[in-house]
Amino acid sequence: MASGSPPLARALIGALVAAALDAALLAAGLGGLERLAHEPRALALVAIGFVGSLVLATSRPASGQDVATARKDPLVMALLLLVPLVTPMLGAMAAKRAWFTLPHANTVSWIAVAAVAAGLALRIAAMRQLGARFSPLVAVQRAHALETRGLYAHVRHPGYAGALLACLGGALAFGSGAALPMVAIMLAAQLARVRAEEALLAEHFGDAWRAYASRSGALLPRWLGGR
Repeated sequence: MASGSPPLARALIGALVAAALDAALLAAGLGGLERLAHEPRALALVAIGFVGSLVLATSRPASGQDVATARKDPLVMALLLLVPLVTPMLGAMAAKRAWFTLPHANTVSWIAVAAVAAGLALRIAAMRQLGARFSPLVAVQRAHALETRGLYAHVRHPGYAGALLACLGGALAFGSGAALPMVAIMLAAQLARVRAEEALLAEHFGDAWRAYASRSGALLPRWLGGR
């Protein structure tokens, strides 16, 4: 792809590549492309992923980042990327073999597909609210402002909450509970990332961070039991 490609064209190509990867993994889980083509829940997941990738790519801020401090956590980052990618495939594979089939599996599976869409929407909205401050690394920028409004008013990491909801939906999207351990792995990786991020934010913002943390929850609002 040429570096001079229009931003919309690059976003569209990226979204198509992401959708093709999702489709390939789901086809592997279901047992082939023909089964994928006749599985509406799988097609819905591919469509949700495509739209999410396109919206995210077209709304990403153009300005660069002036990073003051960054800390690497390659294992956690790999888990945060790979677990939600493979979880629906594992759920499809288990459903194909009738492993751990849930009661009212068809209804549960469509609710789960809706949860994927809702979680991805929350994840994207949280990233858009941060704008150029968003980073896949544990990092703060030199002119970093602490975000405490909107989605961040009661939840310190709404993007992670959205990603976790989407992962849960992906695990249950085919009516099997066999992939639920992947959600536990995702949560463990997120909590490790949250601890690292919050230590850095407390160091950078001091009392302002501690006051904000005292009235908000990490992944859930305090009135829902978040801490």
